[in-house]
Amino acid sequence: MIKEPSDLDPAGAEPIELAPALLERLAAIRAEALQTLGSGDPVYGVNTGMGNLSKRRLTDNEQRRHQRNLLLARAAGGPPWLPPEEARAVLIGRLRTFLTGDAAVSVGLVNQLVALINSSHVPAIPSEGAGSAGEIIPLAHAAGPLVGLGWVTDGADVRPAAGLLPPFELGPKEGIALLAGIPGATGRAALNATRARRLADHLTAVSAGAIAVVGANRDPYQAVVGRGDDVLAAELTRLRELAGPEPDPRGLQAPVSFRIAGQVVAHVRRTLQQLDDAVERAFDGVTDSPAYLDGEFVGTAGFHGLDLTAYCDHLTAALAHAAEVSTARLHRLLDPTVTGLHAQLARDPGPQAGLVAVHKRAVAITHQLRRLTLPTAISTAETSNGQEDVQTFSWEAVGNLGEAIRHTRETTACELLAVRQAFALSERPVPPGLQPLLEAVDDVVPPIDADRPFGDDLTAILTHVL
Repeated sequence: MIKEPSDLDPAGAEPIELAPALLERLAAIRAEALQTLGSGDPVYGVNTGMGNLSKRRLTDNEQRRHQRNLLLARAAGGPPWLPPEEARAVLIGRLRTFLTGDAAVSVGLVNQLVALINSSHVPAIPSEGAGSAGEIIPLAHAAGPLVGLGWVTDGADVRPAAGLLPPFELGPKEGIALLAGIPGATGRAALNATRARRLADHLTAVSAGAIAVVGANRDPYQAVVGRGDDVLAAELTRLRELAGPEPDPRGLQAPVSFRIAGQVVAHVRRTLQQLDDAVERAFDGVTDSPAYLDGEFVGTAGFHGLDLTAYCDHLTAALAHAAEVSTARLHRLLDPTVTGLHAQLARDPGPQAGLVAVHKRAVAITHQLRRLTLPTAISTAETSNGQEDVQTFSWEAVGNLGEAIRHTRETTACELLAVRQAFALSERPVPPGLQPLLEAVDDVVPPIDADRPFGDDLTAILTHVL
């Protein structure tokens, strides 16, 4: 039972039920807002046009059609569509902003939105092409099914939205409310933050496995090295615990990619916390426009998602660096002078190539990642005849972050496969803290005794382990 907006988790999959007290509060705000609208004062997008047409006052007949019309021409996107879990996160993001009361929408619209979230379908929302000061194109696609417009998907097929939900007619201000702010990017960012948290834990564990299997000197992972940085000190402690007791080190210093493992993952965790904070600011702040605040409609700039965009970019760059370091360690794991094992981790080097092509795949992935690290908000593109003369592209920033997470999982899978093979070829015992991870790999990847299509093994790790 959702009692407060903050109870909504965009990454959650359970059906949503709203507390009666919350709905009563929204109903009271709606009644007050309708009374305020009755004065006839101009309210942007309600009794006026939008964007560069906001100076045009609408007649009563035009106002009755206007809110639905707002969803029509703005649904200008197309495939590829968001994955269902991301589309659901967009809807939950929209619901969470409605529950603040700023949008002053009806309980009927809120219940219609909940019904769509709880259905077995989600709107077909374009993953690309959101060129506007906010995200009106994807939001028009997301909101269309509430009134029988557009398309929905169950993850397999795409079908017309008509007939999925009971008929619903938008009332005053409800169309523009559906298009306001950046709830879609915020919901997707919250979902990506959940994914990135899981990934950070795997980055730590796989790094520790590499440290352990090459017998790296443990000095760089002492907690005292993290003095003045609690995040780093905690990460170094985790690495040291997972890597297990220090054997006789193979050298005074391991390659740099091993020694900096703590700093790399600590930075990922630090930037992830910054993104979490930005998501909460976006959800808790005023993003509707016009927002109903203290008894009046107030035009806002809550659609300007620079805060969210910047921290999505920051985490994308942190993950790109983590993937590069992982790929460098993977290359060292193929080197007998570092591991003391067979070249390229092949059982029979020469007749067998070993995991050299796995490293080549990781190199290609890190190259793709580098191209995602260009700052997203660096643009002054104009739309709406110059009314929207600056954009932050938060929708694109969160999309880039999703791609960065996917690519970094792939490089992590490549390194994990090499760590597992290195342990199989060595006499070093698997530290207790790493046994569950490597046993999970063993459950889906047969022993590597000869060359084979290692892409199948990587797919199994990505599907069942990471």
